Amino acid sequence: MLVNTSTSVTWVEEAWRQGADKTLRNAQRIKDTFPHISPQGTYDRNDPEWWTAGFWPGLLWLVYGESPDDGAVAPLSRIAESCERQLEGCLRNPDSVDHDLGFIWLLSGVASYRQTGSMDSRRRGMLAANLFAARFNVRGQFIRAWNFNSSTMDTRGVAIIDSMMNLPLLYWASEQSGDPRFRLLAEAHADTVAREFIRADGSICHVVEFDPLTGQKLCEHGGQGHAPGSAWARGTAWALHGFALSYRYTGEARYLETAERAADFFLAMLGEDIVPFWDFRAPAEHQVAWDSSAAAIAASGLLELAKLSPRGEAYAAAGERIVRGLHERYSSGESAAEEGLIMQGTVHYPEGRGLNVPIIYGDYFYMEALAKLRGRPGLF
Repeated sequence: MLVNTSTSVTWVEEAWRQGADKTLRNAQRIKDTFPHISPQGTYDRNDPEWWTAGFWPGLLWLVYGESPDDGAVAPLSRIAESCERQLEGCLRNPDSVDHDLGFIWLLSGVASYRQTGSMDSRRRGMLAANLFAARFNVRGQFIRAWNFNSSTMDTRGVAIIDSMMNLPLLYWASEQSGDPRFRLLAEAHADTVAREFIRADGSICHVVEFDPLTGQKLCEHGGQGHAPGSAWARGTAWALHGFALSYRYTGEARYLETAERAADFFLAMLGEDIVPFWDFRAPAEHQVAWDSSAAAIAASGLLELAKLSPRGEAYAAAGERIVRGLHERYSSGESAAEEGLIMQGTVHYPEGRGLNVPIIYGDYFYMEALAKLRGRPGLF
């Protein structure tokens, strides 16, 4: 149950208006390119092959979907469609295809199909789902994450916690095709992640390496967290949100329990704060970077969990508290000097990339959480 006082409605509508207006202004400059971070007030441009390429069209569809009959937002759909056509080229290159197909295609082709009925968009989404399913390792019962070579791990046997947010592409494909294989692969992967990534205290590891031939778990890597055994904040948010979505699609109680464990850990570590440090277990000398994107992802996940859990009222209150805090303390508001919607996100602290800057996926999940507070579903 979402809090729905007149005060809440007032700030939610103000926050949504600010975010939607800025998205409309940004679209005039960004157009059909692929932003990632805004290091000095202006969003950069990335290749369409990069894993974040879906979040800009996703943000456009999110804003467009609130008022599709408004002529002022009509250009957003055309820009999103142009982004999607560019993204289709990536599907023809096996080196460009990895487990982040869900992030990319749920927010582009699938979002377009749901809102416009475009059969081209459905075709692209189904093609992406088939390529995603092809990454399943039968012995290990996991979906392979990356393609690149590494001196520290055999990426043929690597899975990462971010994958949980990509699984709705497979659930959607099962619904569209009537073929249960997509869903069964997603459930098998989710079961492996629940067993091998989620610790007894509810904390999450980012990267697990399996033997690609036998499927045996070999080790845990710190990934974008501080070290093996740490608690990368965004990874915790991916887990709580992703398992909530798996429960929503399947009704399997084990996924709800896992989502609640991750949510309880996140909220306990966050305390009264709004935005966590990049890693909940970062040593004091490394507590110099925050991650508003983790807060936004978690907030949207908590609002999803609120619809599903017997403890929904508490999760709804926690999600709303975080979103309101992002609006009041971390939003760029009306500022014309900053394209990003929320400040203080961190991309990859161990590599020193994107520290304390707006990030496109932080902006997307902030707006998705606001849409949910306004009674709308998200795109995942």
